[in-house]
Amino acid sequence: MAKKDVEDLLVAGGEDKHVRAKYDVPATMEEFVTLAAADGYTFTVEELAAVLKESGDVFEKNGNPAKRQIWWV
Repeated sequence: MAKKDVEDLLVAGGEDKHVRAKYDVPATMEEFVTLAAADGYTFTVEELAAVLKESGDVFEKNGNPAKRQIWWV
């Protein structure tokens, strides 16, 4: 279930620029997971990292303004 929650959030961010903007704010994976939990997604930092690794995505932000490139479309 946790892996599905990570995937569901990454898809939601891919579909909605407001979700992307909200989740581009947290500086750490811990803050990202806390924000996700407040929105009803249940997963750990380790589970998030595993899904990102499997998909070849990187959590760090890049660009100006800084944004994450983790979202699935």
